[in-house]
Amino acid sequence: MNYQIITEQSDLERVCHQAQQTDVVMLDTEFVRIRTFYPLLGLIQLFDGENLSLIDPTVFDDMSPFVALLKDTSVLKVLHACGEDLEVFQNAFGCTPFPMVDTQIMAAFLGHGLSTGFASLVSEYIEVELDKSESRTDWMARPLSVKQLEYAAADVFYLMPLYEKLLEKVNEAGWWDAAQQESDLLVSKRIKDIDANNVYRDIKGAWQLKPKQLAILKPLATWRYKEAMKRDLALNFVFKEADLLLVARDAIKSSQQMEQEGIDSRAVRRHASRIIAMVKSAQQTPEDQYPEQIERLMDNPGYKQLFKHLKDEVKKASTKSGLATEFLASKKQLNQLLTWVWKKDRNPSVLPDVMQGWRLELMGENLDKLVK
Repeated sequence: MNYQIITEQSDLERVCHQAQQTDVVMLDTEFVRIRTFYPLLGLIQLFDGENLSLIDPTVFDDMSPFVALLKDTSVLKVLHACGEDLEVFQNAFGCTPFPMVDTQIMAAFLGHGLSTGFASLVSEYIEVELDKSESRTDWMARPLSVKQLEYAAADVFYLMPLYEKLLEKVNEAGWWDAAQQESDLLVSKRIKDIDANNVYRDIKGAWQLKPKQLAILKPLATWRYKEAMKRDLALNFVFKEADLLLVARDAIKSSQQMEQEGIDSRAVRRHASRIIAMVKSAQQTPEDQYPEQIERLMDNPGYKQLFKHLKDEVKKASTKSGLATEFLASKKQLNQLLTWVWKKDRNPSVLPDVMQGWRLELMGENLDKLVK
């Protein structure tokens, strides 16, 4: 397994140009995401079938040759379990690989679970045992060790024969178009605009709050989200989610009370005055401007029984197709269907996953008939 480390602009241009002459390339990234809001890109692995390049993005001011490859519609990019990689590409380069297919998704169309790991598939299809001990290493450290580099190179070197084996079997089974559809769906889910004014709805336990308390939580959650982006800090390193909920629930308006409630003292010192001001301001919100109570689907009468009927229908489709039930329709996707019917009046412009693409014919129409 020969690889080259790319740290010079001329080499970056050369390997990206070579890759653009091929029909398909293997891609992977190594990144660190512990304390930061955005992932820190430490390494890019690129294999075009002949040249295996380990690109060090930390040394380049101009990554345009690589961006051109990402956007080149004549070159299929193959990745494995690429949800987080997509976020990395979007954040670093403002785009995602296109066209793209995910080998984890391809494997799912052969009956594997949707979370089947790369090493497991390589072991089964290529009969090679990969060392995954470097998966949690610090990819921002320099110099990278030989072990790190070999680990990173293996991720794309063995991706090529794995992709070729899966492609053959997926084509035989008639699922290739569906695998591409599902890969596109993954991109659309991972790369979406987030409305900072609605992030309060994602706070765990927000559904327990009354509209008056939500009027406090809403600006607090928006502030935390924007602060995290501005300072490039993970949300909970700005202010813990549970503490945010506590402040909103009890309308806490003093730093002393925050500390008595066990809220992190550093966060109190840094943000107390700002938070107190927001709480006081939010308490002046007119009642007719309170956010609506957050309703959980499971609180709807008949939810449990209906959900069971939906799951039974998915199991039937699983038996018929040979695809795993959680791949066909996860709990989240079934709830998405119920939300679409109950709250969006079956709006055709915002179709749930099960009502589009390959899922529609397989089971979507039957699922839709079950929901009143």
